[in-house]
Amino acid sequence: MNKVKAVVAYHSGYGHTKKQAEAVMAGIAGAGGVGVQLISVADLNDHVWAALEEADAIVFGSPTYMGGVSADFKKFADASSKPWFAQKWKNKIAGGFTNSATMNGDKGSTIQYLMTLSMQHGMIWVGTGLMPANSSSAQRNDVNYVGGFSGALAQSPSDLGPEGGPLPGDLETARLYGERIAQITKQFKGV
Repeated sequence: MNKVKAVVAYHSGYGHTKKQAEAVMAGIAGAGGVGVQLISVADLNDHVWAALEEADAIVFGSPTYMGGVSADFKKFADASSKPWFAQKWKNKIAGGFTNSATMNGDKGSTIQYLMTLSMQHGMIWVGTGLMPANSSSAQRNDVNYVGGFSGALAQSPSDLGPEGGPLPGDLETARLYGERIAQITKQFKGV
């Protein structure tokens, strides 16, 4: 029985962000000692809200559309005002990830939104803790090639389905981020 619980709460319009969510989940699970659930925020119900309330960590994920979170993720965020009012997520560990078709794509705006959502809930945000791949020898499939510190960032070509992106380096970045979330959550919980 895992003493620590995590939820990866995401929206994915075309499947790319779901792949990133699965990589975050794999990192959390691979750290050991943390039970993790993958929840699509497009399917909200009482079980989803209960899982979020019981979680020790919530990692939010959304594609970046037009410089921000998707409409489905925003609907979830707005609906989270009920747990906010009762401070149900206060002092939970939080993190976030996003994916867009271009290398920049204003992903920073999406991560900032996810961070603000967490702060409004009184959560404790965890960044990636990863150095960027920014030397002249860097390759596109290196870990943290997109260079996210606040959250995991990924890029997927707009003309390919999820089989074409995110690329392996971005998925490994997401996995390592999930592992860090798990480690910090266990540390925070004293496990």
